Amino acid sequence: MKIATYNVNGVNGRLPVLLRWLEQSRPDIVCLQELKASSEKFPEAAIAAAGYEAIWHGQKSWNGVAILSRVGTPVETRRGLPGDPDPSQSRYIEAAVNGLLIGGLYLPNGNPKPGPKFDYKLAWFERLIEHAAELIGCGAPVVLAGDYNVMPTDRDVYKPERWLDDALFAPEARDAYARLLAQGWTDALRTKHPDETIYTFWDYFRNAFNRNAGLRIDHLLLSPSLVPRFKRAEVDREVRSWEKTSDHAPVWIELA
Repeated sequence: MKIATYNVNGVNGRLPVLLRWLEQSRPDIVCLQELKASSEKFPEAAIAAAGYEAIWHGQKSWNGVAILSRVGTPVETRRGLPGDPDPSQSRYIEAAVNGLLIGGLYLPNGNPKPGPKFDYKLAWFERLIEHAAELIGCGAPVVLAGDYNVMPTDRDVYKPERWLDDALFAPEARDAYARLLAQGWTDALRTKHPDETIYTFWDYFRNAFNRNAGLRIDHLLLSPSLVPRFKRAEVDREVRSWEKTSDHAPVWIELA
């Protein structure tokens, strides 16, 4: 089973790119972030024509998350985190799909730091950590996938010294991610590529993609019961080179 996460950076504006990738890569389950569309504007018909059922949590112009599946109907189990400090922001959706529990998330960016946006990022992270503890405690096979807006280590960012004042690289955010992993989650991509320079995001500016000046901020975390089934984790890097593409590339795992 192939499970992917992809920050599409506008599901309608990037729809040709998304559909091309779905046809080419054929993931079984996909978590999307940054739909940037209200719920009624989600391209349900085009997604269905591509062979996928979907649930989504939209928001006009900002945020927005979805779960797509071609291996059974996603049965929504949660929309938003418990105790979300700002429930008006569409950042979390969860569903039971083909024997798995899938949590799709778009963690706040948090810039500028310091300030209310950074405070919100950390508060949202704490809600995620609390909910993730409940998920891992239930023993179910769970994947938490999405754009975490965190570079966990120096290896996950091009020239880390340039990011010391950024919310994505702040010690508080990195510590929160480390505490999340300490619950027993496996960072899929880094586990399969422990020493590799591997990124999931490249800015549109300063020729970042061609210079490979990237960040690793899109993560798939696996609960302990999934680790024996975990076979591969990769980035579909070439998608970032397509015309009118997102600044993120899709990331995927393969489970036996």
